[in-house]
Amino acid sequence: MAIVREDGADALSLVTLAVKAGVSRPVTYDHFSTRAGLLVALFQRLEDQYVQALRNALDVAPNELGTTADLMSRAYFNCLANLGPEAPAISAALQGSEEMALQQRAMVGEYIVMMCKALQPFTDMDIASLRLTCIGLLGAAEAIAREQQEGRIPEAAAIAAFSSLIARGVGR
Repeated sequence: MAIVREDGADALSLVTLAVKAGVSRPVTYDHFSTRAGLLVALFQRLEDQYVQALRNALDVAPNELGTTADLMSRAYFNCLANLGPEAPAISAALQGSEEMALQQRAMVGEYIVMMCKALQPFTDMDIASLRLTCIGLLGAAEAIAREQQEGRIPEAAAIAAFSSLIARGVGR
């Protein structure tokens, strides 16, 4: 992460990592195999932090749709704020990478499962409909995040909008 933070994602390679870490090149190649593998591992680390934060928040949440929607929305946008500039740089460096595409599909799938589990008590939808709704909600969150990241709306407005969409999308 330090290499990406200081020099940008383009400067990160298995060789620069080996030099920075003070290990031999074969160590980094044995561990990550490819530059894409290294970038995917970094991105996964960031994603794992977000997923764990959301799980922890949902574990202690009261059983109420509005509160659950707020927690989910805050976790989503706080994650983006807390990831720092490294996450978009890593993601951009992996665009077009099949490894990253697979990783992103897996991460989205995991997040959709978490959303469905958290929201199922508050809806009359069958699981297939709830899953499709969660997919749509996640797409909306990504669009709202772009607006927020480009400075067109404040984070508080983004959080409120996504929370409202969640509550309206699944509420009885």
